[in-house]
Amino acid sequence: MNKLFIKDLDLKSKKVFVRVDYNVPFDDQGNITDDARIRATLPTINYLLDEGARIILASHLGRPGGKVLSEFSLKPVARRLNRLLNKEVKLAADCIGPEVKKQVDAMQPEDVLLLENLRFHKGEQENDPEFAKELASLCDVMVQDAFGNCHRTHASMVGMNGMVSQSAAGFLLKREIDYFEKAVNVPSRPVVAVVGGAKVIDKIKIIENLVKKVDKIIIGGAMAFPFLAVHGYGVGKATVDENVTAKVLMINKLAKERGVKIYLPVDFVIADKFSGKADVTMETKLVTFQEIPDNWFALDIGPASTKLFTEAMQNAKTIIWNGPMGAFEIDAFSRGTYAMVESVVSAYALTIVGGGDTDLAFHRMGESYKVSFISTGGGAFLELLEGKELPGIAALTDNPGAE
Repeated sequence: MNKLFIKDLDLKSKKVFVRVDYNVPFDDQGNITDDARIRATLPTINYLLDEGARIILASHLGRPGGKVLSEFSLKPVARRLNRLLNKEVKLAADCIGPEVKKQVDAMQPEDVLLLENLRFHKGEQENDPEFAKELASLCDVMVQDAFGNCHRTHASMVGMNGMVSQSAAGFLLKREIDYFEKAVNVPSRPVVAVVGGAKVIDKIKIIENLVKKVDKIIIGGAMAFPFLAVHGYGVGKATVDENVTAKVLMINKLAKERGVKIYLPVDFVIADKFSGKADVTMETKLVTFQEIPDNWFALDIGPASTKLFTEAMQNAKTIIWNGPMGAFEIDAFSRGTYAMVESVVSAYALTIVGGGDTDLAFHRMGESYKVSFISTGGGAFLELLEGKELPGIAALTDNPGAE
């Protein structure tokens, strides 16, 4: 990465603005249910503490739409940070304004201040220059550690970078990029990509890019339907976009030219309706991929597909996975995804997982600790897989000494 890293900065007594991603999930009582994103920033915060910096943390939470809404306050995050750091973390009443500036100016070395939700101001998502200027006025230098938001052109992600003397990557951001480089750009081969999920129009771009970089592609979930449809097989009630079909034909052609193997499901668990809840009256069947009735939904891969995919991963040295194999949020259609989790963690390979649903599957199985790396960014991870440059990284200060 040809950008400044946190270790390139002079940090002693400096006011350091650290953009983090504390957009964590909560239960109905307002309790944090998964603090992985908070814990992931601890190496950066602890390094800044060791360097004697004055640490200003800034994050968004949810989608308050530019309004101050108590349910999107970062108060629970400040409390969790207090415990994780074993140190007082003060929460500012806002993220800009004279009172915040006064609070920042009063900070001593090794103090930690968490600004209130950036998205309480419309200027954050609109990348308003005046809002960015106010944020930049709080600090001497900036550290970017919000990988999960690096695909956004928001004020705290790109707007304020040119308004501070230096902006550098934190430990979390560097780790994300380093693992991505290992998996996609300089991988140990064979490389197997596993792509599932339902966002077909978006993810077809990922497969389009990966077919140029990997050795095998395993396709499950709704992503499999256009690949089956171009071979003339019925896909039940699933809809296949004509634009996607054209891309599938191009991908198949390119895969053949490059010797890349594409693996598709050979059996499915189907249902007579697609219910958001596990309905005990729902009729389900196991059928081969040639036997999906026109008026039924294919909602999970079957055991034969799991066996096929597992065997395809046997010789892998690198595995990249994004997207579940079916509607795994419904218990009846979760078995294919969970079986694939077991296969991936059993592989003798560098394993990288990205995307909220895929991440959730590993956590539910209690297998997340067996994965080489789980990305903290959903959309950002997807855009990297597409081969896109992330604005939040591009805006950082160039490192003239980098190759």
